[in-house]
Amino acid sequence: MRQADRGGARQRWSARLAVASAAGAGLLLLCVAGLRSVALVAVGAAGLAVSAAAAWWALTHRGVVRGIALVLAVAAPLAVLASYVAARLLWLVLVSLGLGVLAAVAGWAALRADTAPGTAPGRPVPPPRHACLLMNPRSGGGKVGRFGLREKAEALGAEVVLLGPGSGDAAALARAALARGADLLGVAGGDGTQALVAGVAAEHGVPFVVVPAGTRNHFALDLGLDREDPSRSLEALTDGVELRVDLGRVGGRVFVNNASFGAYAEVVQSPAYRDDKAGTLMRLLPGVLTHQRGPRLRVGAGSVTVDGPQAVLVSNNPYRVGDRAGLGRRDRLDGGVLGLVSVKVDSAVEAADLLRGRHAPGLVALTSREVVVDADRPEVRVGVDGEALTLPTPVRCVSEPGALRVRVPRHRPGVPAARPRLDWRRLRDLAFAVGGRALPSGAAVPGARGRSGG
Repeated sequence: MRQADRGGARQRWSARLAVASAAGAGLLLLCVAGLRSVALVAVGAAGLAVSAAAAWWALTHRGVVRGIALVLAVAAPLAVLASYVAARLLWLVLVSLGLGVLAAVAGWAALRADTAPGTAPGRPVPPPRHACLLMNPRSGGGKVGRFGLREKAEALGAEVVLLGPGSGDAAALARAALARGADLLGVAGGDGTQALVAGVAAEHGVPFVVVPAGTRNHFALDLGLDREDPSRSLEALTDGVELRVDLGRVGGRVFVNNASFGAYAEVVQSPAYRDDKAGTLMRLLPGVLTHQRGPRLRVGAGSVTVDGPQAVLVSNNPYRVGDRAGLGRRDRLDGGVLGLVSVKVDSAVEAADLLRGRHAPGLVALTSREVVVDADRPEVRVGVDGEALTLPTPVRCVSEPGALRVRVPRHRPGVPAARPRLDWRRLRDLAFAVGGRALPSGAAVPGARGRSGG
C-alpha cells in the first residue's frame, strides 16, 4: 500500500513539473519578448518548412538544382539561429526549448503509470518431444557460432539443420523435418527466413520458436525476446509458454513484419544497390518520387483509397505512430489487423506539410483486415520482411488472426511500454490532485487503453 502511495505521489509531482515547465516556457517568452515571441515561433517554423521543402528538391532533382537545394536545407536553420542571435534572444529560445523538453519528459513519466504491461503471460506448455531448429550460420554476422546456438540446442535434445549454399529452401527443409516427426519448428536467422518457416508451422499447426540470430530481429523485438543474447530464446524448449499471434499474407506469401511497396522496394531491388547504397539511392529516387520510374500505385483499404503514393508499408499489426523512441515497434501481434502507412508527396509544399505528422494530408495511417495494392503495370516489386519479390497486380494483403503458435521463454524481457500521448487535461488533473484523487475537470478524461500481445 505504501509503495502504491509513493508511486502515486511521484506521478503527481511529475505531472506538476510538466505543467509548471510548460507554463514557464510560455510565460518566459511572453514576459521577455512580448509580441515578438509570436515572431520567434513563426521564424523557427518557417525555417523548418524551408528545410523540408529543400530536402524534397534535393531528392527529386539532380545536378546543380540538387546542390542548391542541399545548401538551402542547411542554410535555412542557420539563418534562423542568426536571426535569434541578432535579436539577442537566442538564450530565450534555448531556455524555452529546454523547458518544453522538460515538460514533455515529466509528462511522459507521469502518464506512464496509466500504461499497461507489454508482455502477455502465455499458456504453459510441456517441452516438445522432437524440436527441429533451422540455423543460418551467416546471419547477424555469425551469431549462431558466436553464441554457440547449435551446441546449446543439441544439448537440449533438439535437431539442428544448418542453412547455407546447397542446403535447400528453408520452407522445404521445414516440411522435411515435419515428415521426420518434428513437433516444433524454430529458426535462428533473419526475419525473411523466420517468415518462411513460420508459414510452414502455421500450415501444419505446430508451435514455432524464434531465435533472434539475424541483424535486426524485428519479430523477436515485438515478441519481447532478448535480442542481445539469442541463446536465451532456447529456454522456450524447456520452460516455455505459448502465444497465439497473427500472420500477414501478401500475394500468397507469409510475412511476420511487413511488406513494402514503392520507392524503397524499387531502389533496393536495383542490381547496383548492394555495392553502392547511397549512390544508387540518390540516382534512382528522383525518378521514383516523381513517378517517372516505377509503377504508379493505387492503394485501397476499406473505404479509403490513395492514388499515387510514393511509399506504402503494410504491416502485420500496426506500428507505433508518434513515438520516435518506439519507431519500428508494434504494441501487439494479436490484433487481427494490418497496419497501413502510405506517403504521397507531389511538391515541396506537401513535403513541408509532412512536418504536421499524422495531420498531414499526404500521410495516411490506418488499420484494416485487408489492403489491396494495384498499379498501372502487371507486376510490382515488393519487399517482404527484407526479401525482394516481384508480384502480379493487384496485390492482396490480408491478416490471418491467431494463425501462428509461438513458443517463447517464460522469463523474457518483454516489450517496452509505449510512450503515452501527452494528454494535458489528464496532466492538469493529476497535478492538482488532492489526497490522491484528481479534482473534477467538468469533462470526462480519456484513460489509456490497455494492451496485450507479444
